Amino acid sequence: MNRSLNIVVGVTGGIAAYKTVQVVRDLVLAGHAVRVIATDAALRFVGAPTWEAISRQPLNTSIFDDVASVRHVGLGQQADVVVIAPATANTIAKLAAGIADDLLGTTVLASRAPLVVAPAMHTEMWQHPATVTNVETLRARGVIIVGPDSGRLTGPDVGVGRMSEPDAIVAAVLAAANAEGVATAVAGTDGPVARHDLAGRRVLVTAGGTREPIDPVRYLGNHSSGKQGVAFALAAAARGAEVTVIAAHLDARPAADLDAAGLRTIPVVTAADLARAVASEAAAATVVVMAAAVADYTPAEVADRKIKKSAQGELMQLALTRTPDVLGALLAHPVPGRVVVGFAAETAADQDELLVLAREKIARKPADLLVANAVGAGRGFGADDNEAVVLAASGEVVAEVSGSKRAVADAVLDRVVELLSS
Repeated sequence: MNRSLNIVVGVTGGIAAYKTVQVVRDLVLAGHAVRVIATDAALRFVGAPTWEAISRQPLNTSIFDDVASVRHVGLGQQADVVVIAPATANTIAKLAAGIADDLLGTTVLASRAPLVVAPAMHTEMWQHPATVTNVETLRARGVIIVGPDSGRLTGPDVGVGRMSEPDAIVAAVLAAANAEGVATAVAGTDGPVARHDLAGRRVLVTAGGTREPIDPVRYLGNHSSGKQGVAFALAAAARGAEVTVIAAHLDARPAADLDAAGLRTIPVVTAADLARAVASEAAAATVVVMAAAVADYTPAEVADRKIKKSAQGELMQLALTRTPDVLGALLAHPVPGRVVVGFAAETAADQDELLVLAREKIARKPADLLVANAVGAGRGFGADDNEAVVLAASGEVVAEVSGSKRAVADAVLDRVVELLSS
């Protein structure tokens, strides 16, 4: 983005206000005009001189400031984007109800600009049904919610509710403003998608194939290259999402593409490793795309030394045990507003058999969307292109997609965006 933006930064009464100082600083250093609106409670955490020094603008606090210029309306009318960070549970409730009892509230109601909200509160407050409903209301209106993260909160508490880091908030703000002037590309094209409909969303993608060790030199694996999972990660990032990739084994090209994109990546090896990573990361995600090929079985015992042929004879037997059901465990603990995309790679003889197998799977594991594709004989694993059907949780086919794996990813993400909007 080359043009200078008029950005309103609303700061409310949370300890995370100290992090918003960096948000303002980064936006100003990027050449944008930033006007800070601080509530009375916010000023108890960070004082007026700091906001004025960092923003290089007078601080705005009251609807009675500069009444002659109708500032309580003008700030919102002139804004290219409005961001509220931190947004407390009280602030989110007021936004959902349309309450405008202070300068920040009137500014939001008077603005047609994109609104980005970065929540910060204790876990219990974030998960309270009232907050969940209020956040869903805001998202339905098109408000971009950034975070919150999982981590250390005020005092000894650890959990979901930590305000996202300044760089993530800045990225969401700029993406939201940029989306206003960007034409939406035709869905399903092979090129990069020129839209930012996932701006501020946190997307978790699993990619690649797990490897289950037999001994120090051998493993049970699969033919997954990781291309489809990485395509989802790159597509989501291009649409403005904050993306984390849990990467099992990747072939060289998708690994290089992922590395070049600079996305946050968590490397894993086994199905158990992947299960632990998903359990840790999924709580803070708005969208979870389970594209990794995860082993169903793992050796019951792993030899600590290489197994010798001379000790096995002509027949070697391995005892295998079931691995954790990662998708099943995720679906067993649903999070309101989160969309989960599952996958079914099947050696189906034809489309009818593929649909039967896919419907059997989604009946067992009712993900919000299930992407089913036929594999084998040069199809699916390792190929640059893919062909799949996308099922809703009801078993209804909601899309048939084909083309490059990036095009398939974007077509599925179109459905994800529809679910988030509804």
